[in-house]
Amino acid sequence: MADKILDVVFFQRIWPAGEWQYADPTAGLTKMLTEMKEELARFGIQLRCIEEEFVSKIRGYHDLLNSMRLAYPAAGIGSLPLGHVIGASKTLDIVEDLRRGINRVVFAPETVEPSGSDKMVCHDCGCGC
Repeated sequence: MADKILDVVFFQRIWPAGEWQYADPTAGLTKMLTEMKEELARFGIQLRCIEEEFVSKIRGYHDLLNSMRLAYPAAGIGSLPLGHVIGASKTLDIVEDLRRGINRVVFAPETVEPSGSDKMVCHDCGCGC
């Protein structure tokens, strides 16, 4: 059994009609998370995926990032939104951004800003933020 636990928390996502759109990432996320579970297990880390009841309206890429949270208490990382962990996305690829966030909290937690820093980041995704 793994001695360290990394939680990836997913809020329920709704996409308001007529607003910003993004292709459904579920299949890509499922594949990547399966691979990450195996990879992290070799380091004694259990990756758990948790579906929350909280509903997040997705009106831009920042909302999509913030509908996912990472918690890795072994490194002192509480429940932080993915956008807080990675900052600006270079590619607007949620699968790669989640992979990057997971790797950051596990292998470089010192690079994650403390939860008190409320930085605003524009992802230039066309959402109008």
